[in-house]
Amino acid sequence: MKKILLVGKLNDVIKDIERLLSPFFKTQLCELKTESADGMLKVFEPDLVLLSLIGASDVDTGIFDRISFEYESTPVITIGTEKEQRLFFRFYGNGQFENLVRPVDNKDILTAICRRLNLELIIAGDSFIVKDPNVKKNVLIVDDDAVTLRGIRKMLCEEYDVSVATSGIQAMTAIGKQRPDLILLDYEMPVCDGRQTLKMIRADKELQDIPVIFLTGISDKPHVQAVLELKPAGYLLKPAVKEDLIKAIQKSI
Repeated sequence: MKKILLVGKLNDVIKDIERLLSPFFKTQLCELKTESADGMLKVFEPDLVLLSLIGASDVDTGIFDRISFEYESTPVITIGTEKEQRLFFRFYGNGQFENLVRPVDNKDILTAICRRLNLELIIAGDSFIVKDPNVKKNVLIVDDDAVTLRGIRKMLCEEYDVSVATSGIQAMTAIGKQRPDLILLDYEMPVCDGRQTLKMIRADKELQDIPVIFLTGISDKPHVQAVLELKPAGYLLKPAVKEDLIKAIQKSI
């Protein structure tokens, strides 16, 4: 997870930005003081610095000097009015610093950060998803059969970051800890089957866009129709064939 150092007056503005970023990045708040920022840069080693210019006119340019000379490879995004930016205009010439002119919305902030860090931003209504194209996609396999879990995990582990769960309830716990990019879901499970598990996933607005591919060991027409009525991203018959499995996953994510 990328790290972002938030520097500024510790007011509601900077705290709101932290709430926006914390689901996607490891964040650290830092006071708008040269000594504090310098120490946190050394300890936290951020991938990007986001600096609020509110109240920055009350301090010297020490923070900017320190970052530009000692951390020149670290991108810096400032948020401030054009007037606030002009106080530090000489730092914006080499591309390390860029300013987002206030007022700025959440979409603009995330767009700028993702562009500077080479991340992918997906906007779904009022929700945001941040993905790192250099990190393996996460696939969650949900099946009550240990042999099936081991087999599919072995098929996918070279290309994907694979997580497993042996029940629908365990799957929901796993999803809460790490949001998967795709779920392979056994349709026939005891207690909480695939249909019930899918309903739980889709009941959560933050999860309902995760593609789900059903795995089923029954191939008769009425059963397949019942599976398709749930409108999954796809379905595969067990035992799964590696080539078909990877093709289905690539089509869905």
